[in-house]
Amino acid sequence: MSELTKKGGKGNGCPLYKKCGGCQLQNMTYDEQLSFKQAKCIKTLGKFGFVSEIIGMKKPYHYRNKVQAAFGQTRGGKIISGVYQSSSHNIVLVDECMTEDETADEIIVDIRKMLPLFKLYPYNEDTGKGFLRHVLVKRGFATGQVMVVLVTGTNVFPKKNDFLKALLEKHGEITTIVQNINNSKTSLVLGEKEAVLFGDGYIEDVLCKKRFRISPKSFYQINPVQTEVLYKTAIDFADLKGKETVLDAYCGIGTIGIALSDKAKSVVGVEINKDAVRDAKVNARLNAIKNISFICADAGKFMLEAANNKNKVDVVFMDPPRAGSDLNFLKSIVTLSPKKVVYISCNIETQARDLLFLCKNGYKVRKIQPVDMFPHTNHIECVVLMSKDRE
Repeated sequence: MSELTKKGGKGNGCPLYKKCGGCQLQNMTYDEQLSFKQAKCIKTLGKFGFVSEIIGMKKPYHYRNKVQAAFGQTRGGKIISGVYQSSSHNIVLVDECMTEDETADEIIVDIRKMLPLFKLYPYNEDTGKGFLRHVLVKRGFATGQVMVVLVTGTNVFPKKNDFLKALLEKHGEITTIVQNINNSKTSLVLGEKEAVLFGDGYIEDVLCKKRFRISPKSFYQINPVQTEVLYKTAIDFADLKGKETVLDAYCGIGTIGIALSDKAKSVVGVEINKDAVRDAKVNARLNAIKNISFICADAGKFMLEAANNKNKVDVVFMDPPRAGSDLNFLKSIVTLSPKKVVYISCNIETQARDLLFLCKNGYKVRKIQPVDMFPHTNHIECVVLMSKDRE
């Protein structure tokens, strides 16, 4: 029996369930959620082959290592912080969340309580007045390191030193504090400009026995427990013998490529985001890995160029965004013709679309393994192994 079942079952787990909209499956026990997701995977991907039983979490709570809160004021002037209500710009007041890291929640609530004491108030993007827009907290579950990012609407930080001193006295676990300035009318949380106010400006965490540096803008999987399960599944599917050339497409900060580097002859990570590539190179050095390189480029164009140059790639790992891969990228896989493709997806609908194209062009699905990365939400992560149809 799952922990959620023991807690009392349907609909009474979270008091914010109906207001927030972030956890769409809170009306189900965790066992029922897994059954629901399994059925959805079978319906969407079952036409390609046998769908293995979804891998759930032993403790499906407080798994999010990244927590961000928007700040605002009620009509009565009360300062609130929390999440935007689904499909709106209304802030739902959140003191604690069943999916978020508890330390992060405590830090955010204390910052909210501290603001009026220092005569600091939420930023209003319509009037351009005020100070704080968002607070972003990232915590390394393995290292315990904590980053706090104060997203402000202005460069000016009144009583900065006193505020930071008070915050650090309340939360000695904080290892770095960064001010990010975002004065644009935008739905994006982070702006371009930032300043390190305390510590190194980054934290580190350990994933698959490798160490990773995480900066305010770094993409890092928000559920490290299940990320280990996901990556181990993907690497096991590839069945690497140590002689292969591996291409890690959409590589981000290099987590997958670095995690598998000791099982392959060489690894190339390709990522279009230059900041992520910079972080990936740092992470490779951090782990003293010599057989991996990272290239800032469009992955599809890079693969076409590799094919034209008669470069051989044995295995392609791909972990695209929710929209899936575009047609040019899929065509480049067919042209490059790796023996195996390991497709990690956070959207099984777009994954099914992409698999259909690859199946029509010489590949066959060999294994399908769903993983529950985001308990209580309707999101499903899935790993699929494909190989050439003739094999």
